[in-house]
Amino acid sequence: MRVAVFIFVALSIWSLEHLYVGWRVLGLPAFQEGSLRLWLQILLLLGWLAYPLGRIAYAVGWHTSGRTLEYFGAVWMGVLFLVLGALVAVDVVTLGGRLLAERVVVMRSVAAALALVAALFAWVCAAVGPGLVEHEVRVAGLPAAADGTTIVHLSDVHLGTILGGGWLDRIVDRVNALDPDVVVITGDLIDGDAGTVSEFVPQLEKLNDEQRVFSILGNHEYYAGRVQSRRLMDAAGFQVLDNRAVEVVPGLWIAGVPDDRGSRQTGEAETDLERTLAGVDAGEAVVLLQHAPENEMAAAVLGVDLMLNGHTHGGQLWPFHVLVRMAYPHYAGRYEVGGMTQIVSRGTGQWGPPMRLFAPAEIIRITLRSE
Repeated sequence: MRVAVFIFVALSIWSLEHLYVGWRVLGLPAFQEGSLRLWLQILLLLGWLAYPLGRIAYAVGWHTSGRTLEYFGAVWMGVLFLVLGALVAVDVVTLGGRLLAERVVVMRSVAAALALVAALFAWVCAAVGPGLVEHEVRVAGLPAAADGTTIVHLSDVHLGTILGGGWLDRIVDRVNALDPDVVVITGDLIDGDAGTVSEFVPQLEKLNDEQRVFSILGNHEYYAGRVQSRRLMDAAGFQVLDNRAVEVVPGLWIAGVPDDRGSRQTGEAETDLERTLAGVDAGEAVVLLQHAPENEMAAAVLGVDLMLNGHTHGGQLWPFHVLVRMAYPHYAGRYEVGGMTQIVSRGTGQWGPPMRLFAPAEIIRITLRSE
Protein backbone atom coordinates (compact mmCIF):
# COMPACT_ATOMS: atom_id res chain seq x y z
CA MET A 1 0.00 0.00 0.00
CA ARG A 2 2.84 2.40 0.86
CA VAL A 3 4.44 1.73 -2.54
CA ALA A 4 1.15 2.22 -4.38
CA VAL A 5 0.50 5.53 -2.61
CA PHE A 6 4.05 6.72 -3.33
CA ILE A 7 3.75 5.85 -7.04
CA PHE A 8 0.38 7.59 -7.31
CA VAL A 9 1.64 10.76 -5.61
CA ALA A 10 4.88 10.80 -7.62
CA LEU A 11 3.09 10.36 -10.96
CA SER A 12 0.55 13.03 -10.04
CA ILE A 13 3.27 15.57 -9.23
CA TRP A 14 5.20 14.55 -12.35
CA SER A 15 2.12 15.10 -14.51
CA LEU A 16 1.30 18.47 -12.94
CA GLU A 17 4.86 19.68 -13.54
CA HIS A 18 4.55 18.83 -17.24
CA LEU A 19 1.16 20.47 -17.52
CA TYR A 20 2.38 23.69 -15.93
CA VAL A 21 5.59 23.93 -17.97
CA GLY A 22 3.71 23.04 -21.15
CA TRP A 23 1.05 25.67 -20.39
CA ARG A 24 3.61 28.43 -19.90
CA VAL A 25 6.10 27.54 -22.64
CA LEU A 26 3.51 26.73 -25.30
CA GLY A 27 2.03 30.13 -24.56
CA LEU A 28 5.20 31.90 -25.75
CA PRO A 29 5.03 33.46 -29.23
CA ALA A 30 7.66 31.13 -30.70
CA PHE A 31 5.47 28.09 -29.90
CA GLN A 32 2.05 29.46 -30.79
CA GLU A 33 1.87 27.45 -34.00
CA GLY A 34 3.88 25.48 -36.54
CA SER A 35 6.49 22.75 -36.23
CA LEU A 36 8.16 24.15 -33.09
CA ARG A 37 4.91 23.76 -31.17
CA LEU A 38 4.51 20.17 -32.40
CA TRP A 39 8.08 19.24 -31.52
CA LEU A 40 7.76 20.72 -28.04
CA GLN A 41 4.55 18.77 -27.46
CA ILE A 42 6.30 15.58 -28.55
CA LEU A 43 9.26 16.36 -26.26
CA LEU A 44 6.95 16.92 -23.28
CA LEU A 45 5.19 13.60 -23.95
CA LEU A 46 8.47 11.70 -24.34
CA GLY A 47 9.88 13.32 -21.23
CA TRP A 48 6.81 12.37 -19.23
CA LEU A 49 7.03 8.74 -20.38
CA ALA A 50 10.79 8.12 -20.47
CA TYR A 51 11.70 7.61 -16.81
CA PRO A 52 8.86 5.27 -15.78
CA LEU A 53 9.14 3.33 -19.06
CA GLY A 54 12.87 2.98 -18.53
CA ARG A 55 12.37 1.50 -15.07
CA ILE A 56 9.75 -0.90 -16.40
CA ALA A 57 11.88 -1.92 -19.40
CA TYR A 58 14.89 -2.68 -17.20
CA ALA A 59 12.76 -4.66 -14.75
CA VAL A 60 11.47 -6.96 -17.51
CA GLY A 61 14.97 -7.61 -18.82
CA TRP A 62 15.39 -5.04 -21.62
CA HIS A 63 18.52 -3.65 -19.99
CA THR A 64 20.02 -1.58 -22.80
CA SER A 65 16.79 0.15 -23.78
CA GLY A 66 15.84 0.50 -20.13
CA ARG A 67 19.11 2.23 -19.23
CA THR A 68 18.82 4.56 -22.24
CA LEU A 69 15.24 5.57 -21.47
CA GLU A 70 15.95 5.98 -17.77
CA TYR A 71 19.00 8.17 -18.39
CA PHE A 72 17.07 10.41 -20.80
CA GLY A 73 14.21 10.55 -18.31
CA ALA A 74 16.54 11.44 -15.45
CA VAL A 75 18.15 14.26 -17.44
CA TRP A 76 14.69 15.48 -18.43
CA MET A 77 13.68 15.39 -14.76
CA GLY A 78 16.45 17.85 -13.93
CA VAL A 79 15.71 20.10 -16.90
CA LEU A 80 12.01 20.16 -16.06
CA PHE A 81 12.68 21.01 -12.40
CA LEU A 82 14.89 23.98 -13.29
CA VAL A 83 12.53 25.30 -15.98
CA LEU A 84 9.59 24.86 -13.62
CA GLY A 85 11.38 26.80 -10.87
CA ALA A 86 12.30 29.63 -13.23
CA LEU A 87 8.77 29.97 -14.59
CA VAL A 88 7.20 29.83 -11.13
CA ALA A 89 9.56 32.59 -10.01
CA VAL A 90 8.38 34.79 -12.88
CA ASP A 91 4.75 34.06 -12.02
CA VAL A 92 5.35 34.99 -8.38
CA VAL A 93 7.02 38.29 -9.35
CA THR A 94 4.33 39.17 -11.91
CA LEU A 95 1.37 37.68 -9.99
CA GLY A 96 0.75 35.23 -12.81
CA GLY A 97 1.22 37.88 -15.50
CA ARG A 98 -1.04 40.53 -13.94
CA LEU A 99 1.91 42.80 -13.18
CA LEU A 100 4.39 43.92 -15.83
CA ALA A 101 2.05 42.46 -18.45
CA GLU A 102 3.95 44.07 -21.30
CA ARG A 103 7.19 42.37 -20.19
CA VAL A 104 5.97 39.02 -18.93
CA VAL A 105 6.54 37.19 -22.25
CA VAL A 106 10.17 38.34 -22.37
CA MET A 107 10.64 37.47 -18.69
CA ARG A 108 9.30 33.94 -19.20
CA SER A 109 11.44 33.45 -22.30
CA VAL A 110 14.60 34.61 -20.52
CA ALA A 111 13.79 32.52 -17.44
CA ALA A 112 13.33 29.36 -19.52
CA ALA A 113 16.55 30.02 -21.45
CA LEU A 114 18.55 30.61 -18.25
CA ALA A 115 17.14 27.40 -16.79
CA LEU A 116 18.36 25.44 -19.82
CA VAL A 117 21.83 26.95 -19.44
CA ALA A 118 21.80 26.06 -15.75
CA ALA A 119 20.76 22.49 -16.60
CA LEU A 120 23.71 22.11 -18.99
CA PHE A 121 26.08 23.50 -16.38
CA ALA A 122 24.65 21.14 -13.73
CA TRP A 123 25.04 18.14 -16.05
CA VAL A 124 28.70 19.02 -16.71
CA CYS A 125 29.37 19.46 -12.97
CA ALA A 126 27.98 16.00 -12.24
CA ALA A 127 29.90 14.43 -15.14
CA VAL A 128 33.19 15.82 -13.82
CA GLY A 129 32.72 13.76 -10.69
CA PRO A 130 33.26 14.40 -6.99
CA GLY A 131 35.90 16.74 -5.64
CA LEU A 132 38.14 16.02 -2.66
CA VAL A 133 37.28 17.73 0.63
CA GLU A 134 39.69 17.40 3.57
CA HIS A 135 39.10 17.81 7.30
CA GLU A 136 41.33 17.48 10.33
CA VAL A 137 39.42 16.56 13.47
CA ARG A 138 40.81 16.62 16.98
CA VAL A 139 39.29 13.86 19.09
CA ALA A 140 39.35 13.73 22.87
CA GLY A 141 40.54 10.35 24.08
CA LEU A 142 42.12 9.35 20.78
CA PRO A 143 45.10 7.12 21.68
CA ALA A 144 48.53 8.20 20.51
CA ALA A 145 48.77 5.08 18.32
CA ALA A 146 45.73 6.28 16.34
CA ASP A 147 46.93 9.86 15.86
CA GLY A 148 46.99 10.58 12.12
CA THR A 149 44.45 7.88 11.23
CA THR A 150 42.86 8.74 7.89
CA ILE A 151 39.25 7.99 7.02
CA VAL A 152 37.79 8.33 3.53
CA HIS A 153 34.08 9.04 3.74
CA LEU A 154 31.78 8.09 0.85
CA SER A 155 28.03 8.56 0.92
CA ASP A 156 25.04 8.39 -1.41
CA VAL A 157 26.92 6.67 -4.22
CA HIS A 158 23.60 5.48 -5.72
CA LEU A 159 24.96 2.70 -7.89
CA GLY A 160 22.46 1.36 -10.37
CA THR A 161 21.38 1.77 -13.95
CA ILE A 162 22.58 5.39 -14.31
CA LEU A 163 25.78 5.36 -12.25
CA GLY A 164 27.32 2.05 -13.22
CA GLY A 165 30.57 0.14 -13.50
CA GLY A 166 32.65 2.67 -15.43
CA TRP A 167 31.81 5.45 -13.01
CA LEU A 168 32.48 3.16 -10.04
CA ASP A 169 35.95 2.29 -11.38
CA ARG A 170 36.87 5.98 -11.29
CA ILE A 171 35.72 6.31 -7.69
CA VAL A 172 37.53 3.17 -6.52
CA ASP A 173 40.77 4.27 -8.18
CA ARG A 174 40.56 7.70 -6.56
CA VAL A 175 39.87 6.28 -3.11
CA ASN A 176 42.70 3.75 -3.33
CA ALA A 177 45.09 6.49 -4.49
CA LEU A 178 44.36 8.35 -1.23
CA ASP A 179 45.62 5.27 0.68
CA PRO A 180 43.35 5.71 3.72
CA ASP A 181 43.45 3.58 6.85
CA VAL A 182 39.67 3.16 6.83
CA VAL A 183 36.90 3.67 4.25
CA VAL A 184 33.37 4.35 5.47
CA ILE A 185 30.15 4.44 3.44
CA THR A 186 27.27 6.17 5.19
CA GLY A 187 24.37 4.67 3.26
CA ASP A 188 22.71 4.68 -0.16
CA LEU A 189 25.51 2.77 -1.86
CA ILE A 190 22.66 1.12 -3.79
CA ASP A 191 20.13 3.19 -5.68
CA GLY A 192 17.07 0.97 -5.99
CA ASP A 193 17.94 -2.48 -7.34
CA ALA A 194 20.34 -4.71 -5.40
CA GLY A 195 20.38 -7.17 -8.31
CA THR A 196 21.81 -4.56 -10.66
CA VAL A 197 24.51 -3.54 -8.18
CA SER A 198 25.52 -7.17 -7.58
CA GLU A 199 27.25 -6.97 -10.99
CA PHE A 200 29.67 -4.46 -9.46
CA VAL A 201 30.82 -6.58 -6.48
CA PRO A 202 34.24 -7.35 -8.09
CA GLN A 203 34.88 -3.60 -8.39
CA LEU A 204 33.67 -2.93 -4.85
CA GLU A 205 36.01 -5.62 -3.57
CA LYS A 206 38.96 -3.52 -4.78
CA LEU A 207 38.14 -1.00 -2.06
CA ASN A 208 38.86 -3.75 0.43
CA ASP A 209 42.29 -4.74 -0.95
CA GLU A 210 44.39 -2.58 1.38
CA GLN A 211 42.04 -0.99 3.90
CA ARG A 212 39.04 -1.87 6.02
CA VAL A 213 35.65 -0.79 4.70
CA PHE A 214 32.69 -0.14 6.98
CA SER A 215 29.18 0.52 5.71
CA ILE A 216 25.65 1.08 6.96
CA LEU A 217 22.22 0.87 5.40
CA GLY A 218 20.63 4.05 4.07
CA ASN A 219 17.00 4.47 3.15
CA HIS A 220 17.65 3.26 -0.42
CA GLU A 221 19.09 -0.02 0.85
CA TYR A 222 15.75 -0.63 2.51
CA TYR A 223 13.89 0.22 -0.69
CA ALA A 224 16.17 -2.17 -2.58
CA GLY A 225 15.65 -4.86 0.08
CA ARG A 226 17.57 -4.80 3.33
CA VAL A 227 18.48 -8.51 3.27
CA GLN A 228 19.76 -8.37 -0.33
CA SER A 229 21.65 -5.13 0.40
CA ARG A 230 23.43 -6.62 3.39
CA ARG A 231 24.37 -9.72 1.41
CA LEU A 232 25.81 -7.57 -1.37
CA MET A 233 27.97 -5.57 1.05
CA ASP A 234 29.09 -8.75 2.78
CA ALA A 235 30.08 -10.20 -0.61
CA ALA A 236 32.19 -7.09 -1.29
CA GLY A 237 34.06 -7.64 1.99
CA PHE A 238 32.53 -4.67 3.78
CA GLN A 239 31.78 -4.80 7.49
CA VAL A 240 28.11 -3.81 7.77
CA LEU A 241 27.55 -2.02 11.06
CA ASP A 242 24.02 -2.87 12.15
CA ASN A 243 23.75 -1.31 15.61
CA ARG A 244 27.26 -2.33 16.51
CA ALA A 245 30.69 -0.85 17.10
CA VAL A 246 34.07 -2.22 16.05
CA GLU A 247 37.37 -1.32 17.71
CA VAL A 248 39.71 -0.58 14.79
CA VAL A 249 42.70 0.07 17.07
CA PRO A 250 42.73 -0.01 20.87
CA GLY A 251 40.72 2.99 22.04
CA LEU A 252 39.25 3.94 18.62
CA TRP A 253 35.82 2.65 17.65
CA ILE A 254 33.81 2.85 14.43
CA ALA A 255 30.08 2.52 15.20
CA GLY A 256 27.13 2.40 12.85
CA VAL A 257 23.34 2.31 12.86
CA PRO A 258 20.96 1.50 9.97
CA ASP A 259 18.83 4.34 8.65
CA ASP A 260 15.93 5.08 10.95
CA ARG A 261 13.57 6.51 8.34
CA GLY A 262 14.13 3.73 5.82
CA SER A 263 13.64 1.05 8.45
CA ARG A 264 10.39 2.60 9.72
CA GLN A 265 9.01 3.22 6.22
CA THR A 266 9.48 -0.43 5.33
CA GLY A 267 8.07 -1.69 8.63
CA GLU A 268 11.40 -2.64 10.24
CA ALA A 269 12.32 -0.27 13.09
CA GLU A 270 15.93 -1.37 13.56
CA THR A 271 17.89 1.67 14.78
CA ASP A 272 19.19 1.51 18.37
CA LEU A 273 22.03 3.92 19.10
CA GLU A 274 22.19 3.19 22.84
CA ARG A 275 22.65 -0.53 22.22
CA THR A 276 25.25 0.26 19.55
CA LEU A 277 27.47 2.14 22.02
CA ALA A 278 26.82 -0.07 25.04
CA GLY A 279 30.15 -1.90 24.73
CA VAL A 280 32.30 1.22 24.37
CA ASP A 281 34.02 2.42 27.54
CA ALA A 282 33.58 6.04 28.58
CA GLY A 283 36.37 8.27 27.28
CA GLU A 284 37.24 6.10 24.30
CA ALA A 285 37.12 7.70 20.83
CA VAL A 286 33.99 6.95 18.79
CA VAL A 287 33.24 7.67 15.12
CA LEU A 288 29.55 7.16 14.36
CA LEU A 289 28.15 6.36 10.90
CA GLN A 290 24.52 7.43 10.50
CA HIS A 291 22.82 8.07 7.20
CA ALA A 292 20.65 11.13 7.88
CA PRO A 293 21.96 14.16 9.80
CA GLU A 294 19.58 14.07 12.74
CA ASN A 295 19.57 13.41 16.51
CA GLU A 296 23.00 15.00 16.75
CA MET A 297 22.68 16.03 20.39
CA ALA A 298 21.62 12.54 21.44
CA ALA A 299 24.78 11.15 19.81
CA ALA A 300 26.95 13.77 21.51
CA VAL A 301 25.43 13.00 24.92
CA LEU A 302 26.17 9.29 24.41
CA GLY A 303 29.86 10.05 23.88
CA VAL A 304 30.25 10.16 20.10
CA ASP A 305 33.27 12.26 19.06
CA LEU A 306 32.78 12.37 15.29
CA MET A 307 29.47 11.82 13.50
CA LEU A 308 29.44 11.19 9.74
CA ASN A 309 26.25 11.59 7.70
CA GLY A 310 24.95 11.93 4.15
CA HIS A 311 21.43 11.65 2.73
CA THR A 312 20.83 15.34 1.92
CA HIS A 313 23.02 15.57 -1.22
CA GLY A 314 23.51 19.19 -0.15
CA GLY A 315 20.31 19.88 -2.06
CA GLN A 316 21.89 18.59 -5.32
CA LEU A 317 19.98 21.01 -7.56
CA TRP A 318 19.74 24.63 -6.47
CA PRO A 319 17.34 25.98 -5.16
CA PHE A 320 16.16 22.62 -3.79
CA HIS A 321 18.63 23.08 -0.92
CA VAL A 322 16.14 25.51 0.67
CA LEU A 323 13.66 22.67 1.24
CA VAL A 324 16.41 20.26 2.31
CA ARG A 325 17.70 22.75 4.88
CA MET A 326 14.22 23.09 6.35
CA ALA A 327 14.16 19.34 6.99
CA TYR A 328 17.82 19.03 8.01
CA PRO A 329 19.39 22.24 9.42
CA HIS A 330 22.80 20.53 9.30
CA TYR A 331 22.45 19.74 5.62
CA ALA A 332 26.07 19.93 4.34
CA GLY A 333 29.53 20.60 5.70
CA ARG A 334 31.01 20.64 9.20
CA TYR A 335 29.29 21.44 12.49
CA GLU A 336 30.14 21.36 16.19
CA VAL A 337 27.44 19.92 18.46
CA GLY A 338 27.93 19.61 22.21
CA GLY A 339 31.63 18.86 21.90
CA MET A 340 31.08 16.47 18.98
CA THR A 341 32.15 17.18 15.41
CA GLN A 342 29.59 16.40 12.71
CA ILE A 343 30.48 16.17 9.00
CA VAL A 344 27.62 15.88 6.51
CA SER A 345 28.57 14.77 3.01
CA ARG A 346 26.92 16.24 -0.08
CA GLY A 347 27.21 12.75 -1.54
CA THR A 348 29.63 11.03 -3.88
CA GLY A 349 27.08 10.32 -6.61
CA GLN A 350 23.61 11.68 -7.21
CA TRP A 351 20.03 10.49 -7.22
CA GLY A 352 17.63 11.02 -10.10
CA PRO A 353 18.95 13.69 -12.47
CA PRO A 354 22.66 13.22 -13.29
CA MET A 355 23.12 16.88 -12.38
CA ARG A 356 24.53 19.02 -9.59
CA LEU A 357 23.96 22.74 -9.34
CA PHE A 358 25.85 24.61 -6.60
CA ALA A 359 26.04 21.40 -4.56
CA PRO A 360 29.18 19.59 -5.75
CA ALA A 361 29.65 15.88 -5.14
CA GLU A 362 32.53 15.04 -2.81
CA ILE A 363 34.91 12.45 -1.49
CA ILE A 364 35.85 13.39 2.07
CA ARG A 365 39.21 12.57 3.67
CA ILE A 366 39.37 13.02 7.45
CA THR A 367 42.56 12.95 9.50
CA LEU A 368 42.08 12.21 13.20
CA ARG A 369 44.32 14.01 15.68
CA SER A 370 44.77 13.62 19.42
CA GLU A 371 43.99 16.59 21.59
